[in-house]
Amino acid sequence: MGGKATAAAAARLLFTLWALSLPWLLKGGACGGIARVDLRKKKLDLNAVRAARGVARDNFCLHDDGVQHNPDDLDIISLKNFMDARYFGEIGIGTPPQNFTIVFDTGSSNLWVPSAKCYFSAPCFFHSRYRSGQSCSYKKNGRSCKVSYGTGFVAGFLSQDDVQVGKLVVKNQVFMEAKRESNLIFLLAKFDGILGLGFQEISIGRVPPIWQAMIEQDLLKEKVFSFWLNRDADDPDGGELVFGGVDRRHFKGNHTFVPVTQRGYWRFEMGDILIGNHTTGLCSGGCTAIVDTGTSLLTGPTTVITQINHAIGAEGIVNSECKEVILQYGMRIFDQLTMESQAHPVCSRVGLCSAEDVPSASSGIEQVVNKENSENLYETLCMEKQRSGATCAACRMAVVWMQQQLQLNQTRDKIFTYVDELCSSIPNPMGEMAVRCSQMASMPDVSFTIGGRIFTLRPDQYVLKFQQGANSICLSGFTALDVHPSGGPLWILGDTFMGAYHTVFDIGNQQIGFAEAA
Repeated sequence: MGGKATAAAAARLLFTLWALSLPWLLKGGACGGIARVDLRKKKLDLNAVRAARGVARDNFCLHDDGVQHNPDDLDIISLKNFMDARYFGEIGIGTPPQNFTIVFDTGSSNLWVPSAKCYFSAPCFFHSRYRSGQSCSYKKNGRSCKVSYGTGFVAGFLSQDDVQVGKLVVKNQVFMEAKRESNLIFLLAKFDGILGLGFQEISIGRVPPIWQAMIEQDLLKEKVFSFWLNRDADDPDGGELVFGGVDRRHFKGNHTFVPVTQRGYWRFEMGDILIGNHTTGLCSGGCTAIVDTGTSLLTGPTTVITQINHAIGAEGIVNSECKEVILQYGMRIFDQLTMESQAHPVCSRVGLCSAEDVPSASSGIEQVVNKENSENLYETLCMEKQRSGATCAACRMAVVWMQQQLQLNQTRDKIFTYVDELCSSIPNPMGEMAVRCSQMASMPDVSFTIGGRIFTLRPDQYVLKFQQGANSICLSGFTALDVHPSGGPLWILGDTFMGAYHTVFDIGNQQIGFAEAA
């Protein structure tokens, strides 16, 4: 099992390096008091999607004491769409400004760029590096910091300087100079650094995010910023980030706003999910979601994503553990459901779960693993198998699926057929789920209830289509990620969702708004 995980990791790295080596072009301009950066883009590529899956895992900053701390005039920044997988823009740091191409990320809160003092990390030499000695507005800070992502980490120290974002100049912004970038993924990345737009609560060193400094320095007309992500592969305009307001050209109608339920990420409560015209009941009691420009796809619990991918005809590698549980224990699990509705007691009675396997989340949908932040079920099962927990995870999934089918009054044979098909739809080791391009017209819509309104994704919006040689390849925009914050399973509405819906991040009123993108 360890060999499979190693092979999958090696394959992911190779695909990542190939994708990130592709060229890109950038040009700039300004007019009418609104700062813009005109950008060109390349069409979608499978390997770019694989390369763009960094998930922030761990942030911290070491202070000098060694203690670890957890971490009508609009300013418009045009974005480059890197194959529908990353959106880039340009900022300047220092006086005179030193330019950097960065990812604007609502799923983190810090700004970092490579440092001229990065001597022993190869990725730094392939990107623009900040030189404090060339800036007359530089101020020393010096605290050591590190931020870790799913694809690696960057480490360095804090500094302070003026930062130009569009035409705005933010004075004395604290940021990280990266002295080490952990692996080759950063070596060929098409961006120099990352600018986080989350809340201070998840910032390394508790550094205030740049939008907070904009407000304190009275640079914004309104305490908001907004994103339009262009998903038109043939349009050279990649999108737009606006500080201080919204650009009405890029949405239709009015925004539906929901309150931020917990500062840190842009987190809110989401209602039920519909497949076609049918409610799933999966989030009827509410589900926690965040909006994240740093996540390319739309992620959710494996139990639910598997059902969505099954409904749209997505196919993955058969999960042998799931199949084996159904084959050997399916009848016993089914019989236990007449006496017990909770997944864990059922699986305990058939001998597949122990007390140590109890999931940490006590509310929401029954979860399939007790490990937080797993990239996908395959890797989780490989790790859990070492502790004899993989069969327990598969059993809990089977119970959830059987219960839902029983509520629909399905026969036992139909239930077993359905569960067997769902086992085949569990995400493969690379995370992608392929769909047939020729069947897009018959695929169902997938909708999300937010603020009492239904937000629908059509097949052409949730399916990623690109050319691989002479062939058209289509992938599902839904991928599994099992995360257990307080309050139940977490959904991440990434670029798949934000491409369809213009998004407003309302700082002043602590809310998020969505409207149909135009």
